[in-house]
Amino acid sequence: MDQQEEWRDDMADTELEDLKKTPLYPVYQEQQIRLTDFGGWALPIQFTGIMDEHKAVRTKAGLFDVSHMGEIFVMGPNATDWLNGLVTNDVTKMEVDQAQYNAVCKEDGGTLDDLIVFKYSNERYLVTPNASNSEKIFNWFQQHASESVKIENCSDRYGLLALQGPASATILRSLTEAPFESLSSYTFLPEATIAGISGILLSRTGYTGEDGFELYLKAEDVPALWKALLDNGEAYGIQPCGLGARDTLRLEAGMALYGHELSEDVTPLEGGIGFAVKTTKEADFIGKEALASQRKAGLEIVSRGFELLDKGIAREGYTIVDTEGEEIGTVTSGTKSPTLDKVIGMARLKKAYAKVGTEIVIQIRKKEAKAKIIKKPFYKKENREGQKE
Repeated sequence: MDQQEEWRDDMADTELEDLKKTPLYPVYQEQQIRLTDFGGWALPIQFTGIMDEHKAVRTKAGLFDVSHMGEIFVMGPNATDWLNGLVTNDVTKMEVDQAQYNAVCKEDGGTLDDLIVFKYSNERYLVTPNASNSEKIFNWFQQHASESVKIENCSDRYGLLALQGPASATILRSLTEAPFESLSSYTFLPEATIAGISGILLSRTGYTGEDGFELYLKAEDVPALWKALLDNGEAYGIQPCGLGARDTLRLEAGMALYGHELSEDVTPLEGGIGFAVKTTKEADFIGKEALASQRKAGLEIVSRGFELLDKGIAREGYTIVDTEGEEIGTVTSGTKSPTLDKVIGMARLKKAYAKVGTEIVIQIRKKEAKAKIIKKPFYKKENREGQKE
């Protein structure tokens, strides 16, 4: 999930003034952190360096400002059933204080966004769309509004920090008495106090492939929590992290990114998040018929991971051909993995070429580079012991 778009690294101060800003913008200005245009937001690509920040998350801890993400509350006596008619996963299976990965689709199955739903109760949910899609999802919800449901866009009133990495729990432990260590993946505490700041939603979620937590809180409290986490985490090697490391980490973890693996022209099944599509659930949802038909007929195009065998970097948009030169797909994300020390990526390609071990060819500028299909995720935290120092 996030919502990562192409960024520019040549922003002038006058241009930054026109961008949306997170609650940490004054901190960035004071510390002279270089910012860039990320989907209309002024955000840092890096603080000390993408490689250093990436390694910190894999081995110690990293702290991300993701306050550009959206927060939409859905409330009312019919909230569960109403929401279940708009998302692909089965909301009725959720327990209180549980989070669920989801997608919102058009009638034709195209993906409007991938997002996380948090259940406070049967009558209260928090929906967190990607930054660039917040208004789109809010408007979509309003278009399908029910009198028994209240929809409130609170994105401007909330901030979000992501504390990720193997030392995350240790860093949090001395800042809160909340029982966060009992949380399993995709569960949350609705009201935690951390570093003296109350009213924080503390969830065991993240976008890095590591253990970690996401902290939703009032916008005005974000700078204080940011400072407390960095100060307390200094002894454990914590580093502030930017968009660059966020992208390399999520790619190693094989996580889809809206605008790359997913779009309004790509269904969740084609984009590699079919596990979040429950076409057999009792409730109808927008796009259900199209997705059920696609699943029954079988996918023609699928999302797969690959490893480059030749030199080069396979970037988004590069054409993929078979060994005979026939076009069979497109790279959706690609980079050199800092952890694995090899070039990896994800692609949408014809299913006939999607089997693990199949050799493909990626057209990198005017050259052709061999690659092979491999399993996702590329990295699992269980294999951390084998990392290169």
